[in-house]
Amino acid sequence: MQEWYASFLVILESPWALLGFAGQALFFSRWVVQWIASEKRKESHVPLAFWYISLAGGVLIMIYAVHRHDPVFMMGQTIGIANYGRNIMLIHRKAASR
Repeated sequence: MQEWYASFLVILESPWALLGFAGQALFFSRWVVQWIASEKRKESHVPLAFWYISLAGGVLIMIYAVHRHDPVFMMGQTIGIANYGRNIMLIHRKAASR
């Protein structure tokens, strides 16, 4: 057990690992934002902040994946980043046409 804990602490000392964990934490927080927004409305709702947080978290994870040379994460994040960006663009386009 102590070996695992020591290995985990060494990983956390790496700026790259910290960037990866920050990206994951940011990406996770989007669900909290969506949950709170839905509770306030008493119906399912995806606020604009959800998409911006998704985009920011995805970009951080992508940077980490490129550093790690991990094609699995790179592919997944590329698709996600494109989707988040497109949703933001569609929301702003709809708001501008009103």
